[in-house]
Amino acid sequence: MKFIFLTLLVIIGIRDSRSDRYEVVGAADPVFALVGEDVILPCSVKPNISVVDMRVEWFRSDLKDSVVHLYEDNEDRNTNQSQSYRGRTKLNHQELQTGNASLKLSSVQVSDEGIYKCLIQSKSRSVDATVMVRVEAVAGSPPVITVDGFDDSGGLRLQCESEGWYPEPDLEWLNSEGVSLSSETTETHRNADRFSVKHTITIHHSDKIHCRVRLRHHMLDTQIITSSNMFNFWRTSVILISVAVVLSVNAGILITVFVKKNGGDVILDADTAHPRLIVSHDGKQVRDGNTQLEGVDGKKDRFNDYLGVLGKDGFSSGCFYYEVQVKGQTEWDLGVARVSVNRMGLTVVSPMIGYWTVSLRDGESWARKSPHVSLPLSVNPQRVGVFVDYEKGLVSFYDVEAMSLMYSYTNQSFNEKLYPFVSLGYLRNENSTPLIICDDYY
Repeated sequence: MKFIFLTLLVIIGIRDSRSDRYEVVGAADPVFALVGEDVILPCSVKPNISVVDMRVEWFRSDLKDSVVHLYEDNEDRNTNQSQSYRGRTKLNHQELQTGNASLKLSSVQVSDEGIYKCLIQSKSRSVDATVMVRVEAVAGSPPVITVDGFDDSGGLRLQCESEGWYPEPDLEWLNSEGVSLSSETTETHRNADRFSVKHTITIHHSDKIHCRVRLRHHMLDTQIITSSNMFNFWRTSVILISVAVVLSVNAGILITVFVKKNGGDVILDADTAHPRLIVSHDGKQVRDGNTQLEGVDGKKDRFNDYLGVLGKDGFSSGCFYYEVQVKGQTEWDLGVARVSVNRMGLTVVSPMIGYWTVSLRDGESWARKSPHVSLPLSVNPQRVGVFVDYEKGLVSFYDVEAMSLMYSYTNQSFNEKLYPFVSLGYLRNENSTPLIICDDYY
Protein backbone atom coordinates (compact mmCIF):
# COMPACT_ATOMS: atom_id res chain seq x y z
CA MET A 1 0.00 0.00 0.00
CA LYS A 2 2.83 2.38 0.86
CA PHE A 3 4.44 1.61 -2.47
CA ILE A 4 1.23 2.42 -4.37
CA PHE A 5 0.86 5.72 -2.48
CA LEU A 6 4.41 6.76 -3.31
CA THR A 7 3.87 5.82 -6.94
CA LEU A 8 0.76 8.03 -7.14
CA LEU A 9 2.67 10.94 -5.63
CA VAL A 10 5.42 10.55 -8.22
CA ILE A 11 2.89 10.42 -11.08
CA ILE A 12 1.06 13.49 -9.79
CA GLY A 13 4.37 15.31 -9.38
CA ILE A 14 5.41 14.46 -12.92
CA ARG A 15 2.05 15.63 -14.27
CA ASP A 16 2.27 18.91 -12.34
CA SER A 17 5.82 19.38 -13.52
CA ARG A 18 4.83 18.86 -17.15
CA SER A 19 1.88 21.23 -16.82
CA ASP A 20 4.32 23.91 -15.68
CA ARG A 21 6.53 23.49 -18.72
CA TYR A 22 5.22 26.22 -20.99
CA GLU A 23 6.49 29.06 -23.09
CA VAL A 24 4.91 32.45 -23.64
CA VAL A 25 4.72 33.69 -27.22
CA GLY A 26 4.16 37.33 -28.15
CA ALA A 27 4.69 38.93 -31.60
CA ALA A 28 7.85 38.47 -33.66
CA ASP A 29 7.15 41.67 -35.63
CA PRO A 30 5.83 45.04 -34.47
CA VAL A 31 2.07 45.35 -34.19
CA PHE A 32 0.78 48.38 -36.09
CA ALA A 33 -2.22 50.24 -34.69
CA LEU A 34 -4.22 53.15 -36.04
CA VAL A 35 -5.16 56.08 -33.83
CA GLY A 36 -8.79 55.82 -32.75
CA GLU A 37 -9.17 52.16 -33.68
CA ASP A 38 -8.84 48.93 -31.67
CA VAL A 39 -5.89 46.54 -31.75
CA ILE A 40 -5.15 43.04 -30.42
CA LEU A 41 -1.80 42.51 -28.68
CA PRO A 42 -1.03 38.79 -29.15
CA CYS A 43 0.09 36.61 -26.25
CA SER A 44 -0.37 32.87 -25.74
CA VAL A 45 1.25 29.89 -24.02
CA LYS A 46 2.70 26.85 -25.76
CA PRO A 47 1.50 24.15 -25.35
CA ASN A 48 -2.09 25.40 -25.23
CA ILE A 49 -2.76 24.82 -21.55
CA SER A 50 -5.30 26.75 -19.51
CA VAL A 51 -4.08 29.90 -17.80
CA VAL A 52 -7.39 30.55 -16.02
CA ASP A 53 -5.81 29.89 -12.61
CA MET A 54 -2.58 31.75 -13.40
CA ARG A 55 -1.59 35.37 -13.04
CA VAL A 56 -1.64 37.34 -16.32
CA GLU A 57 -0.07 40.78 -16.29
CA TRP A 58 0.38 43.22 -19.14
CA PHE A 59 2.72 46.15 -18.53
CA ARG A 60 4.94 48.64 -20.36
CA SER A 61 8.61 47.80 -20.02
CA ASP A 62 9.61 51.17 -21.46
CA LEU A 63 7.72 53.17 -18.84
CA LYS A 64 8.01 53.23 -15.07
CA ASP A 65 5.06 51.90 -13.04
CA SER A 66 2.92 51.34 -16.11
CA VAL A 67 0.39 48.57 -15.44
CA VAL A 68 -1.68 48.02 -18.56
CA HIS A 69 -3.89 45.13 -17.34
CA LEU A 70 -3.81 42.61 -14.48
CA TYR A 71 -5.70 39.32 -14.16
CA GLU A 72 -5.26 37.40 -10.92
CA ASP A 73 -7.27 34.95 -8.76
CA ASN A 74 -9.68 34.34 -11.67
CA GLU A 75 -10.65 37.99 -12.16
CA ASP A 76 -9.43 41.31 -13.51
CA ARG A 77 -7.75 43.43 -10.85
CA ASN A 78 -7.06 46.86 -12.32
CA THR A 79 -6.99 48.98 -9.20
CA ASN A 80 -3.40 50.00 -9.94
CA GLN A 81 -3.87 50.23 -13.69
CA SER A 82 -2.22 53.22 -15.36
CA GLN A 83 -4.74 56.02 -15.76
CA SER A 84 -4.23 56.28 -19.52
CA TYR A 85 -5.44 52.69 -20.00
CA ARG A 86 -8.56 52.87 -17.82
CA GLY A 87 -11.57 51.43 -19.61
CA ARG A 88 -9.58 50.57 -22.75
CA THR A 89 -8.24 47.06 -22.05
CA LYS A 90 -9.92 43.67 -22.09
CA LEU A 91 -8.94 39.99 -21.76
CA ASN A 92 -11.18 37.29 -23.22
CA HIS A 93 -11.72 35.04 -20.18
CA GLN A 94 -13.01 32.17 -22.30
CA GLU A 95 -9.86 32.23 -24.41
CA LEU A 96 -7.77 31.90 -21.25
CA GLN A 97 -8.90 28.27 -21.09
CA THR A 98 -6.92 27.53 -24.26
CA GLY A 99 -3.88 29.55 -23.22
CA ASN A 100 -4.74 32.70 -25.18
CA ALA A 101 -3.99 35.79 -23.07
CA SER A 102 -4.10 38.33 -25.92
CA LEU A 103 -5.13 41.82 -24.88
CA LYS A 104 -7.63 44.02 -26.70
CA LEU A 105 -6.67 47.70 -26.55
CA SER A 106 -9.45 50.06 -27.63
CA SER A 107 -9.37 53.63 -28.98
CA VAL A 108 -5.64 53.62 -29.66
CA GLN A 109 -3.71 56.78 -28.79
CA VAL A 110 -0.32 57.98 -29.96
CA SER A 111 0.94 57.53 -26.38
CA ASP A 112 0.19 53.79 -26.65
CA GLU A 113 3.25 53.28 -28.84
CA GLY A 114 5.93 51.36 -26.97
CA ILE A 115 7.19 48.01 -25.66
CA TYR A 116 4.68 45.78 -23.90
CA LYS A 117 5.32 42.71 -21.75
CA CYS A 118 2.87 39.86 -21.32
CA LEU A 119 3.77 37.97 -18.14
CA ILE A 120 2.10 34.67 -17.25
CA GLN A 121 2.86 33.29 -13.79
CA SER A 122 1.91 29.92 -12.33
CA LYS A 123 2.67 28.69 -8.80
CA SER A 124 6.20 27.69 -9.76
CA ARG A 125 6.99 29.45 -13.02
CA SER A 126 6.95 33.00 -14.43
CA VAL A 127 7.48 33.60 -18.15
CA ASP A 128 6.96 36.71 -20.28
CA ALA A 129 6.95 37.74 -23.94
CA THR A 130 7.43 41.08 -25.67
CA VAL A 131 5.07 42.89 -28.03
CA MET A 132 6.24 46.03 -29.84
CA VAL A 133 3.40 48.41 -30.71
CA ARG A 134 3.79 51.02 -33.42
CA VAL A 135 1.07 53.67 -33.71
CA GLU A 136 0.07 55.43 -36.92
CA ALA A 137 -2.25 58.36 -37.45
CA VAL A 138 -3.14 58.14 -41.13
CA ALA A 139 -5.87 60.76 -40.94
CA GLY A 140 -3.39 63.35 -42.08
CA SER A 141 -4.59 66.00 -44.50
CA PRO A 142 -4.12 65.59 -48.26
CA PRO A 143 -1.00 67.37 -49.49
CA VAL A 144 -1.91 70.86 -50.69
CA ILE A 145 0.09 72.51 -53.44
CA THR A 146 0.13 76.29 -53.52
CA VAL A 147 1.77 78.57 -56.07
CA ASP A 148 4.17 80.90 -54.26
CA GLY A 149 4.95 83.16 -57.21
CA PHE A 150 7.94 83.32 -59.53
CA ASP A 151 11.60 83.94 -58.92
CA ASP A 152 13.65 86.49 -60.85
CA SER A 153 14.34 84.02 -63.66
CA GLY A 154 10.66 83.16 -64.13
CA GLY A 155 10.86 79.87 -62.28
CA LEU A 156 7.59 78.85 -60.66
CA ARG A 157 7.82 78.32 -56.90
CA LEU A 158 5.59 75.58 -55.56
CA GLN A 159 4.93 74.78 -51.92
CA CYS A 160 3.43 71.52 -50.69
CA GLU A 161 2.15 71.00 -47.15
CA SER A 162 0.41 68.21 -45.24
CA GLU A 163 -0.43 67.94 -41.54
CA GLY A 164 -1.96 65.68 -38.92
CA TRP A 165 0.39 62.66 -39.23
CA TYR A 166 2.05 60.32 -36.75
CA PRO A 167 4.82 59.34 -36.94
CA GLU A 168 6.55 61.82 -39.22
CA PRO A 169 5.71 60.97 -42.86
CA ASP A 170 7.90 61.21 -45.94
CA LEU A 171 7.06 63.94 -48.45
CA GLU A 172 8.53 64.06 -51.93
CA TRP A 173 8.15 65.80 -55.28
CA LEU A 174 7.95 63.75 -58.51
CA ASN A 175 7.80 64.76 -62.16
CA SER A 176 5.48 63.25 -64.77
CA GLU A 177 7.88 60.32 -65.28
CA GLY A 178 7.97 59.49 -61.58
CA VAL A 179 11.51 60.81 -61.06
CA SER A 180 12.09 62.27 -57.61
CA LEU A 181 12.86 66.00 -57.50
CA SER A 182 14.98 67.61 -54.81
CA SER A 183 13.19 69.91 -52.40
CA GLU A 184 14.85 73.28 -51.88
CA THR A 185 13.52 73.82 -48.37
CA THR A 186 11.93 71.42 -45.90
CA GLU A 187 10.12 72.15 -42.67
CA THR A 188 8.79 69.76 -40.04
CA HIS A 189 6.71 70.77 -37.04
CA ARG A 190 5.23 68.71 -34.23
CA ASN A 191 2.05 69.98 -32.64
CA ALA A 192 1.04 67.88 -29.62
CA ASP A 193 1.21 64.34 -30.99
CA ARG A 194 0.97 65.09 -34.74
CA PHE A 195 3.46 66.13 -37.41
CA SER A 196 3.14 68.62 -40.26
CA VAL A 197 5.58 68.76 -43.17
CA LYS A 198 6.20 71.43 -45.78
CA HIS A 199 8.49 71.27 -48.82
CA THR A 200 9.17 73.83 -51.58
CA ILE A 201 10.52 73.50 -55.10
CA THR A 202 11.09 75.72 -58.15
CA ILE A 203 10.37 74.52 -61.68
CA HIS A 204 11.27 76.18 -64.97
CA HIS A 205 9.21 74.33 -67.58
CA SER A 206 5.73 72.89 -68.05
CA ASP A 207 5.14 69.45 -66.54
CA LYS A 208 2.80 67.43 -64.35
CA ILE A 209 4.24 67.65 -60.86
CA HIS A 210 3.27 65.33 -58.02
CA CYS A 211 3.53 66.02 -54.31
CA ARG A 212 3.29 62.75 -52.43
CA VAL A 213 3.15 62.13 -48.69
CA ARG A 214 3.73 58.58 -47.52
CA LEU A 215 3.53 56.78 -44.19
CA ARG A 216 4.54 53.15 -44.51
CA HIS A 217 1.81 51.56 -46.67
CA HIS A 218 -0.41 54.70 -46.71
CA MET A 219 -0.05 57.32 -49.42
CA LEU A 220 -1.76 60.57 -50.41
CA ASP A 221 -0.92 62.25 -53.70
CA THR A 222 -1.65 65.63 -55.27
CA GLN A 223 -0.80 66.74 -58.80
CA ILE A 224 -0.51 70.07 -60.53
CA ILE A 225 -0.16 70.61 -64.27
CA THR A 226 1.98 73.64 -65.05
CA SER A 227 1.23 74.85 -68.58
CA SER A 228 3.60 76.74 -70.85
CA ASN A 229 1.20 79.70 -70.71
CA MET A 230 1.93 80.02 -67.02
CA PHE A 231 5.57 80.73 -67.81
CA ASN A 232 4.91 82.90 -70.87
CA PHE A 233 2.39 85.14 -69.14
CA TRP A 234 3.18 84.58 -65.49
CA ARG A 235 2.96 88.26 -64.54
CA THR A 236 -0.73 88.52 -65.50
CA SER A 237 -2.05 84.96 -65.32
CA VAL A 238 -4.59 83.94 -62.72
CA ILE A 239 -4.02 80.31 -61.81
CA LEU A 240 -6.69 78.00 -60.51
CA ILE A 241 -5.43 74.83 -58.88
CA SER A 242 -7.75 71.87 -58.54
CA VAL A 243 -6.56 69.73 -55.62
CA ALA A 244 -7.64 66.17 -54.81
CA VAL A 245 -6.47 62.97 -53.17
CA VAL A 246 -5.25 59.57 -54.22
CA LEU A 247 -5.43 57.15 -51.28
CA SER A 248 -3.30 54.03 -51.72
CA VAL A 249 -4.30 52.53 -55.10
CA ASN A 250 -8.05 52.70 -54.73
CA ALA A 251 -8.95 56.16 -56.00
CA GLY A 252 -7.41 58.69 -58.34
CA ILE A 253 -8.52 62.18 -59.29
CA LEU A 254 -6.97 64.29 -62.01
CA ILE A 255 -5.79 67.54 -60.53
CA THR A 256 -5.22 70.28 -63.04
CA VAL A 257 -4.53 73.95 -63.52
CA PHE A 258 -6.93 75.83 -65.77
CA VAL A 259 -6.36 78.84 -67.98
CA LYS A 260 -9.02 80.40 -70.13
CA LYS A 261 -8.63 78.15 -73.16
CA ASN A 262 -9.78 75.20 -71.03
CA GLY A 263 -12.95 76.96 -69.94
CA GLY A 264 -16.36 77.00 -71.58
CA ASP A 265 -18.19 79.96 -73.09
CA VAL A 266 -21.30 79.78 -70.90
CA ILE A 267 -24.45 81.58 -72.07
CA LEU A 268 -27.61 81.30 -70.00
CA ASP A 269 -30.71 79.95 -71.72
CA ALA A 270 -33.55 82.42 -70.99
CA ASP A 271 -36.11 79.84 -72.17
CA THR A 272 -35.33 77.70 -69.09
CA ALA A 273 -35.38 80.58 -66.58
CA HIS A 274 -38.02 80.99 -63.89
CA PRO A 275 -40.61 83.61 -65.01
CA ARG A 276 -39.40 86.02 -62.29
CA LEU A 277 -35.85 86.02 -63.59
CA ILE A 278 -34.39 88.60 -65.96
CA VAL A 279 -31.62 87.22 -68.15
CA SER A 280 -29.49 89.81 -69.96
CA HIS A 281 -29.49 89.89 -73.78
CA ASP A 282 -25.98 88.44 -73.93
CA GLY A 283 -26.94 85.63 -71.55
CA LYS A 284 -24.19 86.57 -69.08
CA GLN A 285 -26.25 87.98 -66.17
CA VAL A 286 -29.36 86.97 -64.28
CA ARG A 287 -31.31 88.67 -61.50
CA ASP A 288 -34.73 88.49 -59.83
CA GLY A 289 -37.16 90.92 -61.45
CA ASN A 290 -39.32 90.95 -58.26
CA THR A 291 -42.43 90.01 -60.26
CA GLN A 292 -43.40 87.47 -62.87
CA LEU A 293 -42.48 88.89 -66.26
CA GLU A 294 -45.30 89.66 -68.66
CA GLY A 295 -45.45 87.60 -71.82
CA VAL A 296 -43.36 84.78 -70.33
CA ASP A 297 -45.09 81.43 -70.55
CA GLY A 298 -44.90 78.75 -67.89
CA LYS A 299 -43.93 75.89 -70.20
CA LYS A 300 -42.47 72.75 -68.70
CA ASP A 301 -38.91 73.59 -69.74
CA ARG A 302 -38.89 76.45 -67.23
CA PHE A 303 -38.22 76.32 -63.52
CA ASN A 304 -41.44 77.35 -61.80
CA ASP A 305 -40.55 77.44 -58.08
CA TYR A 306 -36.79 77.30 -57.97
CA LEU A 307 -35.28 80.55 -59.31
CA GLY A 308 -33.03 78.61 -61.66
CA VAL A 309 -31.72 78.84 -65.20
CA LEU A 310 -29.59 76.45 -67.27
CA GLY A 311 -26.83 77.17 -69.73
CA LYS A 312 -27.62 76.96 -73.44
CA ASP A 313 -24.97 74.35 -74.16
CA GLY A 314 -24.34 71.08 -72.34
CA PHE A 315 -21.54 68.53 -72.50
CA SER A 316 -21.27 64.76 -72.16
CA SER A 317 -17.51 64.16 -72.17
CA GLY A 318 -14.19 65.69 -71.26
CA CYS A 319 -13.61 68.57 -68.84
CA PHE A 320 -15.51 71.82 -68.45
CA TYR A 321 -14.97 74.98 -66.39
CA TYR A 322 -16.78 78.26 -65.80
CA GLU A 323 -16.81 81.07 -63.24
CA VAL A 324 -19.63 83.10 -61.71
CA GLN A 325 -19.35 86.41 -59.87
CA VAL A 326 -21.55 86.20 -56.76
CA LYS A 327 -20.29 89.35 -55.05
CA GLY A 328 -23.10 91.24 -53.30
CA GLN A 329 -25.66 88.47 -53.73
CA THR A 330 -26.86 86.83 -50.49
CA GLU A 331 -28.63 83.74 -51.85
CA TRP A 332 -27.43 81.57 -54.71
CA ASP A 333 -26.82 78.05 -56.02
CA LEU A 334 -24.19 77.15 -58.62
CA GLY A 335 -23.10 73.97 -60.34
CA VAL A 336 -24.30 71.59 -63.04
CA ALA A 337 -27.50 69.66 -63.66
CA ARG A 338 -28.61 66.75 -65.83
CA VAL A 339 -30.67 67.64 -68.88
CA SER A 340 -33.59 65.55 -67.57
CA VAL A 341 -33.89 67.15 -64.11
CA ASN A 342 -37.36 68.02 -62.88
CA ARG A 343 -37.82 71.78 -63.09
CA MET A 344 -41.38 71.89 -61.79
CA GLY A 345 -42.29 72.39 -58.13
CA LEU A 346 -40.09 72.98 -55.10
CA THR A 347 -37.25 70.76 -56.28
CA VAL A 348 -34.93 69.24 -53.70
CA VAL A 349 -31.53 69.93 -55.22
CA SER A 350 -29.14 67.00 -54.73
CA PRO A 351 -27.00 64.58 -56.77
CA MET A 352 -29.69 61.90 -56.30
CA ILE A 353 -31.97 63.75 -58.72
CA GLY A 354 -29.28 65.22 -60.96
CA TYR A 355 -27.95 68.43 -59.37
CA TRP A 356 -24.34 68.95 -58.20
CA THR A 357 -24.22 72.35 -56.51
CA VAL A 358 -22.94 74.53 -53.71
CA SER A 359 -25.14 77.20 -52.14
CA LEU A 360 -25.17 80.31 -49.98
CA ARG A 361 -28.02 80.71 -47.49
CA ASP A 362 -28.19 83.05 -44.50
CA GLY A 363 -24.47 83.77 -44.71
CA GLU A 364 -23.49 80.07 -44.68
CA SER A 365 -22.18 77.96 -47.57
CA TRP A 366 -23.35 74.39 -48.19
CA ALA A 367 -22.73 71.49 -50.53
CA ARG A 368 -26.23 70.42 -51.55
CA LYS A 369 -25.94 66.68 -51.11
CA SER A 370 -28.13 64.55 -48.84
CA PRO A 371 -27.70 65.44 -46.05
CA HIS A 372 -26.26 68.91 -46.72
CA VAL A 373 -22.58 69.46 -45.93
CA SER A 374 -21.60 72.72 -44.26
CA LEU A 375 -18.55 74.36 -45.83
CA PRO A 376 -16.33 75.95 -43.15
CA LEU A 377 -15.24 78.99 -45.17
CA SER A 378 -13.58 81.90 -43.37
CA VAL A 379 -15.23 84.38 -45.75
CA ASN A 380 -17.93 83.99 -48.36
CA PRO A 381 -16.48 83.79 -51.88
CA GLN A 382 -16.85 86.68 -54.33
CA ARG A 383 -16.28 84.56 -57.40
CA VAL A 384 -16.87 80.81 -57.68
CA GLY A 385 -15.29 78.47 -60.21
CA VAL A 386 -17.00 75.22 -61.26
CA PHE A 387 -14.89 72.42 -62.74
CA VAL A 388 -16.25 69.14 -64.11
CA ASP A 389 -14.38 66.07 -65.29
CA TYR A 390 -17.15 64.02 -66.91
CA GLU A 391 -15.28 60.71 -67.27
CA LYS A 392 -13.91 60.79 -63.73
CA GLY A 393 -17.21 61.78 -62.15
CA LEU A 394 -15.71 64.86 -60.52
CA VAL A 395 -17.40 68.21 -59.80
CA SER A 396 -15.24 70.72 -57.89
CA PHE A 397 -15.96 74.24 -56.65
CA TYR A 398 -13.37 76.94 -55.96
CA ASP A 399 -13.11 80.28 -54.27
CA VAL A 400 -11.27 81.90 -57.18
CA GLU A 401 -9.88 84.93 -55.36
CA ALA A 402 -8.61 82.84 -52.44
CA MET A 403 -7.40 80.18 -54.92
CA SER A 404 -8.79 77.48 -52.63
CA LEU A 405 -10.96 74.41 -52.99
CA MET A 406 -14.46 74.76 -51.52
CA TYR A 407 -15.83 71.26 -52.12
CA SER A 408 -15.61 68.29 -54.50
CA TYR A 409 -18.18 65.67 -55.47
CA THR A 410 -16.12 62.60 -56.35
CA ASN A 411 -16.83 59.20 -57.89
CA GLN A 412 -20.12 60.39 -59.39
CA SER A 413 -21.83 58.58 -62.26
CA PHE A 414 -22.80 60.71 -65.26
CA ASN A 415 -24.91 59.15 -68.01
CA GLU A 416 -26.63 62.22 -69.45
CA LYS A 417 -25.61 65.57 -70.83
CA LEU A 418 -24.75 68.08 -68.08
CA TYR A 419 -25.62 71.80 -68.21
CA PRO A 420 -24.35 74.77 -66.18
CA PHE A 421 -26.92 75.61 -63.49
CA VAL A 422 -27.33 78.99 -61.80
CA SER A 423 -30.02 79.90 -59.27
CA LEU A 424 -31.06 82.77 -56.99
CA GLY A 425 -32.80 80.50 -54.46
CA TYR A 426 -36.44 79.57 -53.85
CA LEU A 427 -39.59 81.44 -54.96
CA ARG A 428 -38.18 84.97 -54.63
CA ASN A 429 -34.98 86.89 -54.02
CA GLU A 430 -35.29 90.51 -52.90
CA ASN A 431 -31.61 91.19 -53.53
CA SER A 432 -31.39 92.77 -57.00
CA THR A 433 -27.66 92.07 -57.42
CA PRO A 434 -27.17 89.90 -60.52
CA LEU A 435 -25.12 86.73 -60.82
CA ILE A 436 -22.60 87.28 -63.61
CA ILE A 437 -20.95 84.67 -65.84
CA CYS A 438 -17.28 85.71 -66.04
CA ASP A 439 -15.12 85.68 -69.16
CA ASP A 440 -12.11 87.50 -67.72
CA TYR A 441 -10.36 84.67 -65.85
CA TYR A 442 -7.31 84.66 -68.11
